[in-house]
Amino acid sequence: MSIDHPSFGRVSEDRVIFFDTTLRDGEQSPGFSMNLDEKLRMARALEALGVDIIEAGFPVASPGDFESVKRIAETVSDVVVCGLARSGGRKDIEAAGEAIAPARRRRIHNFISTSPLHMKYKLRMEPETVLELIASGNQAARRYTDDVEWSAEDGSRTEPDFLCRCVEAAIRNGATTINIPDTVGYATPEEMRAIFVMLRERVPGAEKVIFSAHNHNDLGLAVANTLASVEGGARQIECTVNGIGERAGNAALEEIVMAIRTRRDRYPFDDGIDTPKLLGVSRMLAMITGFDVQPNKAIVGRNAFAHESGIHQDGVLKNALTYEIMTPESVGWTKSSLVLGKHSGRAAFRDKLAAMGYALEESVVQQAFERFKVLADHKKTVFDDDIRALVDDESRDHERVRFVSLDLIAGSKRPAEATLELAVDGITRAATVEGNGPVDAAFRAIQAVFPHEATLALFTIGAVTEGTDAQARTTVRLEEGGKLVDGQGADADTVVSAVRAYVHALNKLLVKRVRSEPEALTA
Repeated sequence: MSIDHPSFGRVSEDRVIFFDTTLRDGEQSPGFSMNLDEKLRMARALEALGVDIIEAGFPVASPGDFESVKRIAETVSDVVVCGLARSGGRKDIEAAGEAIAPARRRRIHNFISTSPLHMKYKLRMEPETVLELIASGNQAARRYTDDVEWSAEDGSRTEPDFLCRCVEAAIRNGATTINIPDTVGYATPEEMRAIFVMLRERVPGAEKVIFSAHNHNDLGLAVANTLASVEGGARQIECTVNGIGERAGNAALEEIVMAIRTRRDRYPFDDGIDTPKLLGVSRMLAMITGFDVQPNKAIVGRNAFAHESGIHQDGVLKNALTYEIMTPESVGWTKSSLVLGKHSGRAAFRDKLAAMGYALEESVVQQAFERFKVLADHKKTVFDDDIRALVDDESRDHERVRFVSLDLIAGSKRPAEATLELAVDGITRAATVEGNGPVDAAFRAIQAVFPHEATLALFTIGAVTEGTDAQARTTVRLEEGGKLVDGQGADADTVVSAVRAYVHALNKLLVKRVRSEPEALTA
């Protein structure tokens, strides 16, 4: 059996479509917001990864969201670009239609709540009114594109008979994809499977559309619920890189795709994901947002293929399949290797960046090369991860504030003193400030050079690679007026790394959109 779809043509029953909402649902997490340049980097990475659809944002939410969706639509070409809208919002659908217009393939995703709880207390609407808005919303979306998705927000807690009526109305009025979200992460795998079986059996026209699953992770069941949905007939999977998203997050893309690849006996489906790129995309997102994945995270956590138990080590040495159900290389893991030294030239450095998948402007390459030469003088061995950290640190466009230099005097017999230079709008400014330790002194110096009202909400330090000479990778979270931003920095000097992270966060705060988000943005 197959389905004719406006964006994908003839879609086989064996094909699973990956709908990535990292840039929409994922970005709604506190502290995870991205600026335009970061969103464009992620969109290009997702396109290269092989996702089928990028949900680029909620265009009506703010001018910044509109602009980011439009720019992504102009930038990518091999992926469907999707904008979110409420079914009952005429301006929502107009904004979404205008924002996705430049895309070669485009989709509008409209939604409305359907559960008794949401209809009564959030929408304050009667069921018949909701049905009317489902019809009008999908009709309006079809004026901008033939590829229209409709979602039943809180679908997993919707009464079955009414859910069937809603889905039938959406199909009858032009929806080509039907999404049933477990919006609050309440359902169990068997319940999600049963919902899709029911809809496919009971709803007229169900055989003409693609069903989609969007599961949240509040009970830690998002991936399990998604796989159960696929067993029930869903053929579109809505997910995010690293499982980011509101509250406990969404189903993790990397976990779902590797479950399908590893258990072909249970999930004999095809997809377009280039799995060796999974780790790189995961790390890019962590660098942009300032949130590393936990060490024991499946697939992309640093312990995912680590073996400490002697029994496990012995088994892996004899045959890796004894304790590894997939190869590390299949998802992008390779051993860090010594690639360049202090005598390496610019041409070799540029070739190495190309081999690592970077396509950078010459100015960024030059800045990264200068930092590499400094790093090579301090470290005995320079690994791929070291190169990646410093390049990502330099790949930040349009920053008003840039780090120039830091000198410290610190010890146990006197207060620490930091002399800091920052370039602010191209003009170098300096300050010398004392503090309770070198980090405190350095952060006070930033405040002196560039006064601001933000407060420090989080400060963490990790190592990029192993050894006492490893680069430090630091995360700084700033809070101002209830808004959170995270910055990251990397440097062989821990305090310099901390200053770079603070400056990165400060720049994100300066360009952060002032949002007046409509209620209930999430499906």
